Amino acid sequence: MFTGIVQDLGYIAQSQWIGGDVRLRIDTDIAAERRALGDSVAVNGVCLTVAQLAPRGFFADVSRETLDVTTLSDLAVGTRVNLEPALRAGDALGGHIVSGHVDGIAHVLELHDDARSTRVRMATPAALRRYIAAKGSVTLDGVSLTVNQIDEHSFGINLIPHTLQVTTLGALRIGSRLNIEIDTLARYVDRMLAARAGDKPM
Repeated sequence: MFTGIVQDLGYIAQSQWIGGDVRLRIDTDIAAERRALGDSVAVNGVCLTVAQLAPRGFFADVSRETLDVTTLSDLAVGTRVNLEPALRAGDALGGHIVSGHVDGIAHVLELHDDARSTRVRMATPAALRRYIAAKGSVTLDGVSLTVNQIDEHSFGINLIPHTLQVTTLGALRIGSRLNIEIDTLARYVDRMLAARAGDKPM
């Protein structure tokens, strides 16, 4: 479990195809005790397991399924990535509950300055539109964000200066692809309402 509060901007130090999928080496300043063997780390919003330790980071294996449904297949050596170690008992829940299980890929339609912030309009994957609500939460590349407004095919977010500085979202361009995870609460509410209406069993 994660919170969508990025702890470090790491970078891809190595990317190697092995037996049809990929092993990544990710260098990071996250403290060694938060990236122990077997721990979970969100990499651009994707929950990966620390498979091997490295002097300045860790190795993680990325399955074909993950490569197919996330943007991790786009990552080249040198690319910066948002990193967050898994939530531990007693940690502050500063964002919202995030699983690290990506629901789809969204892309940037528009960007414009708004005082010191940046407003972004994102295309909404059709299957996820019902789960995104104005003033609700959404996770983009592992960053917990509030939805400002929605329309039939898109939603808007606001990136404050801090977010632009400490995450990869400061480098967004028109057409940029981002991993999107909907609010877990929205998913379960939808399931319960469908079950109550008799559409499907719980």
